Amino acid sequence: MVTATETKKVQIEVFRQDTPESTPYWEKFEVNYRPNMNVISALMEIRQNPVNTDGKATTPVAWDMSCLEEVCGACSMVINGKPRQSCSALIDQLTQPIQLAPMKTFPVVRDLQVDRTRMFDSLKKVKAWVPIDGSYDLGEGPRMPERKRQWAYELSKCMTCGVCLEACPNVNSGASFMGPAPLSQVRLFNAHPTGSMNKDERLNAIMGDGGLANCGNAQNCVVACPKGIPLTTSIAALNRDTTVQMFKNFFGSDHMVD
Repeated sequence: MVTATETKKVQIEVFRQDTPESTPYWEKFEVNYRPNMNVISALMEIRQNPVNTDGKATTPVAWDMSCLEEVCGACSMVINGKPRQSCSALIDQLTQPIQLAPMKTFPVVRDLQVDRTRMFDSLKKVKAWVPIDGSYDLGEGPRMPERKRQWAYELSKCMTCGVCLEACPNVNSGASFMGPAPLSQVRLFNAHPTGSMNKDERLNAIMGDGGLANCGNAQNCVVACPKGIPLTTSIAALNRDTTVQMFKNFFGSDHMVD
């Protein structure tokens, strides 16, 4: 195997699927190498001239992208067997042929595009937001202590890219587990002074089917996360919180009292 710096061509293999119902297939491409290329720039070259290595004209490869600076999370795909962001995947650092495939955790829309609805539905289920509608005239909200704000900021870096779900062996089409990212968001919004008003609701949401109990503690998520979010630390903290919540539910404690 050779690296991109040793050749003037870049070999790309794309696992393609024309429609959600069609049979997937591999297609090979070759593009001219340029210094500092990333995977997206290589895909753009293919889009400009969609001809495979057999010299046959084909359709442009479909994929998602937006910010191109590892902030939006839209360009997630499996690159050489590893789920990651294609905007930060540099050609010089990848072994050729570079194999690109869609994340298998989510339904394929076309080629490298996937439908991440299950992830957004999980965020709705756990109410991953701070409820401030109608309170704009109340002035500034309560402040967080700086030490707490700093670790909360680390959790807020989540860009809903889906990479942690792809890396998790417990998230698949046959399982209901919501995955690490929504769980970590529960910890983030429960820590917020205003968001904590819905703490009981969020904890109860992850105590049911598809929630915290479905985590197998493989810890693949924290390794795969492109933002280095301490996902397993959040899951451990939620285990403690849900245990307390379980006793509160059982004994009928006043849920307005922490």
